[in-house]
Amino acid sequence: MKTDAQLKKDVITELEWDPAINASEVGVAVTNGVVTLTGHLDLYAKKYAIEKAVARVEGVKAIAVEMDVKLEPGHKRSDTEIATAVESALKWHALVPDDQIQVKVEKGWVTLRGAVSWDYQRQSAQKAVHNLVGVVGVSNAITLKPAVTPDNIANRIRDALTRHAEREAKNIEITVHNSSVTLHGKVDSWSERAAAAGAAWDAPGISRVVNELTVGV
Repeated sequence: MKTDAQLKKDVITELEWDPAINASEVGVAVTNGVVTLTGHLDLYAKKYAIEKAVARVEGVKAIAVEMDVKLEPGHKRSDTEIATAVESALKWHALVPDDQIQVKVEKGWVTLRGAVSWDYQRQSAQKAVHNLVGVVGVSNAITLKPAVTPDNIANRIRDALTRHAEREAKNIEITVHNSSVTLHGKVDSWSERAAAAGAAWDAPGISRVVNELTVGV
């Protein structure tokens, strides 16, 4: 098991390794495996990249994001310009259904609403917005349309987890109620925790995933 000092070193090294990140802009503190990130960034895309990088590091139990986005003058856009850019990005994204998502922009903060059939479509819509200039944050309020959940869905989710990582799958308990899945147990890393939830979201008919997996040795 990594000490907090070792984990902090690994997080900083990962931030320095990622060419999309300026590690000097990020403050890193670690307490009992919980990583706290601080700093002022000039683009929301940087914040997203930092969060993804830290989640890749083995030993991270949780991430507290205390970074804020303060756009430089050259990066500022009006809400109308941002809304237009978001609409265009969604329209041209092959994985986002046409005309099913509504966009609201207030002081650079983008809120997405609507209903789609699959979680990957909801996540694709959010990712399409991350890198747009002028965006300071994104709220994803897109819901999933009700669908029929197969009777054997828990076994199908477990099979998917086993295909991805058999060792981790053995430590995960899957509970299904109607269209909601709850995951219990323990995994070795933050990225494995996210991957398990992703596998559950990929199951047909699932509209909610409660991820109660803990990270640790």
